[in-house]
Amino acid sequence: MENIELKTHLKFNPKFGRLVELNESSAKVILETTEDMAVDEEGLVHGGFTFGAADFCAMATVNEPYVVLVKATNCEFLAPVKVGDTVEFVSEILMKEKRKVEVKVVGTLNEIKVFEGIFSCVILDNHVLKKKKK
Repeated sequence: MENIELKTHLKFNPKFGRLVELNESSAKVILETTEDMAVDEEGLVHGGFTFGAADFCAMATVNEPYVVLVKATNCEFLAPVKVGDTVEFVSEILMKEKRKVEVKVVGTLNEIKVFEGIFSCVILDNHVLKKKKK
């Protein structure tokens, strides 16, 4: 499949997840963990960075300008991530019904699953922070 152009989350900092592949119903994001993501002297990476990269992978998969996350379910942190690790997130659309899209995202590190979750997304007509016109 051919890569398509990203239409959403255009200012997402690649430091927190770099989009490396984007197709019609899937995406791949790479998270290269750094020292400033650590929560202790052992180099354990805060789960928020893992979740954030997975969320970005889901948003890229939907790839609509005004997509928002409304719910994340069955999110499991299955193994620790440490400074220096490179986590690969891959996604697939499970369900698409009008404005609602469910995306499954799996994160792996050296072929070991470290994260898995379902992201429920909604496609809006306008930016979520813009006031509706009367």
